[in-house]
Amino acid sequence: MRQVRNLVSLLLAAVSLAGCTYDRGEGPPGVHFAQFRVAPPDGNSVEVCHGYTCQIKTTFYFRPKDIQDISAEMRTVKKGDTPFQERRAIAYAIAMIEKKVGARLGIKDRAGMEFGGTGDPTQQDCVDEATNTTSYLMVLQSHGLLKYHTVIVPMTKGDLLKATLQGDPVKYWPHWTAVIQEKGTRQRFAVDSWIYADGENPAVVEVEKWYIKDINNLPKATN
Repeated sequence: MRQVRNLVSLLLAAVSLAGCTYDRGEGPPGVHFAQFRVAPPDGNSVEVCHGYTCQIKTTFYFRPKDIQDISAEMRTVKKGDTPFQERRAIAYAIAMIEKKVGARLGIKDRAGMEFGGTGDPTQQDCVDEATNTTSYLMVLQSHGLLKYHTVIVPMTKGDLLKATLQGDPVKYWPHWTAVIQEKGTRQRFAVDSWIYADGENPAVVEVEKWYIKDINNLPKATN
């Protein structure tokens, strides 16, 4: 019964927050933080969402050693000075950040969605992940670690109406992701951490190839 109530709550939240799924274009992330009432990054301080749809928000501070570790990881991963290699490095950096955040805040997020996970401080849904990844990317950007990309507003895809009418709230569930934009080509890339467990590399893929049909057609992790 509790899971049914949680499912109803999530459906109502999706309707009120997402309505019809939408793409907010190439603007800055501020509108997303305002929508979910999350403080944007302030220097090395970020407000981490967990417990599903940012129900729980906990401050995390990147220490100088954290920035050094992340920078070193990105340099090690890169096999060339190209936008593609930077996207690979971003994937590894986000994975490292999730491990650091998880260790300090007790977040041990499992891959994907669990409708019974709402309110669980160890778990995160796609809104949490998209919001946090955007914050982490903004910290990377503020430290000059993004040469070829800019952090822009997160986006969502899905078909809530079909999910409701077909009685399958998972398959077509609206799904959120952080987004970066390549400076030269203006191509946008989804940076999706939700697909995999906490601390695993996210998928970094062109937004046109991200979540094409439904939850069964998600991109693979970037290695």
